[in-house]
Amino acid sequence: MIRDAATTPVIPGFFPDPSACRVGEDYFLVNSSFEYAPGIPIRRSRDLLTWTQIGNVLTREAQFPAGVSEASRGIYAPTIRHRDGTFFVVVTNVERGDEQFVVTATDPAGPWSDPIVFPGLGGIDPDLAWGDDGRCVLTYCALDEALRPEDGSLPVIAQVHVDLDRGVLLDEPRVIWRGSGLAHPEGPHLYRRGEWWYLLTAEGGTERGHAVCVARSRAIDGPFEAAPANPIFSRRSTGFPVQNTGHADLVERPDGSWAMVYLGVRPRGFTPGFHVAGRETFLARVAWVDDWPVVHTDDVLLERPNTAFTDDFATADLHPRWVSPDGPLPDRHPAGGVAVGPHEIAVRVRDLRWRFEARVDASAAVALRVRLDEHHWYAITLQAETAEVRARIGPLEASIGSAPATGDVVTLLVEAVDATHDGPDDLRFGVLDEDGERWIAALDGRYLSTEVAGGFTGRVLGLRAVGSTPARVTGVRYLPLGDD
Repeated sequence: MIRDAATTPVIPGFFPDPSACRVGEDYFLVNSSFEYAPGIPIRRSRDLLTWTQIGNVLTREAQFPAGVSEASRGIYAPTIRHRDGTFFVVVTNVERGDEQFVVTATDPAGPWSDPIVFPGLGGIDPDLAWGDDGRCVLTYCALDEALRPEDGSLPVIAQVHVDLDRGVLLDEPRVIWRGSGLAHPEGPHLYRRGEWWYLLTAEGGTERGHAVCVARSRAIDGPFEAAPANPIFSRRSTGFPVQNTGHADLVERPDGSWAMVYLGVRPRGFTPGFHVAGRETFLARVAWVDDWPVVHTDDVLLERPNTAFTDDFATADLHPRWVSPDGPLPDRHPAGGVAVGPHEIAVRVRDLRWRFEARVDASAAVALRVRLDEHHWYAITLQAETAEVRARIGPLEASIGSAPATGDVVTLLVEAVDATHDGPDDLRFGVLDEDGERWIAALDGRYLSTEVAGGFTGRVLGLRAVGSTPARVTGVRYLPLGDD
């Protein structure tokens, strides 16, 4: 089936703030990961449409410690660039006082270096570019009161020359752009095309007012003039099924044409609309008219991204899709499978309708959770041969229902299905055991949405032990349901 790339994400699920670069025939893309570790998923593609995760950038404690970040904090808005055989990812860790740092690799699958930190810089959303003189500039969203312009506005876009080898600033940060007039100018990226330097920014905030704006200059450090058509891309105040579009990055194809990756959300249900899969990565075509970028969303996908997977945890290393919000990832179980402990092992939800199955020992004390954060989750737990559905919404936690679980092996089930009320979906929980498949309870999905919980992430499916004794999980399966 031919699909519209404007409504179908090329990377569905909680993969926001995309940044891409091209090396030869290959494209590489990274996304924000916030509190989840390993951090910064990285993918490869040959056509910008079909992406394969090849690893994570931050895989060691020295790069990003697991389990130390609050919800929707941690790792913000990485930028990936390539120069002279080396890949660079520059990023912000807001848990460390808006610490900005760079990691490098010659192989994008890793390993990546320890962080090269720029102490005291502050701000978020860093970008790297190299001027005509070969010097590297770091451009970022500045929150520093010392850089507040005369009109009193913050944030602003600032720039500083940096030494990437030593992690030092070579001059004082300076404001280069105050935005085009919308709120929250952020997410800057710089590109050289012909005689012009282009500064691409996100404005309007990452909610319904989100937009892409651009300015240009003859010099890398300005002065910049705003595009007359700003914002050059936004879905604000429309009924389009994808909203919050912005935080984009441009990449040039081998044939000289250009493309744009950007984030968007797919809200569903009654007003205000509820998005639950997080901010996802979309693709658009870019043309150049009078030396300004013009965004076109008429690309097509020949097939939906393949999100289904099974995992029997047979290999020594976990697939890079697995992350944790609160601690290190688990080891293999001596009897096969994976030994989940009190730290959650999780995968991102990839679709609007889906089914997830986790096969566990009946003797295990284990929970399968649909998590947005630690104050917004639904779970089915197996303990003492009983499956119980529980819900946490803000300060309230309650048991919703329970049923006996029989046999030596029990499969815990959760499905996202069509909503029966005004929410985006219903989440129903059940078991598959020696007595067959049965459902215990269904819950309104709107309470596990960003519009209710806030923050910048999306739903994940997590497994964790109930108590301190590791629980054996022998396999999982994820399946999309229906046609998103």
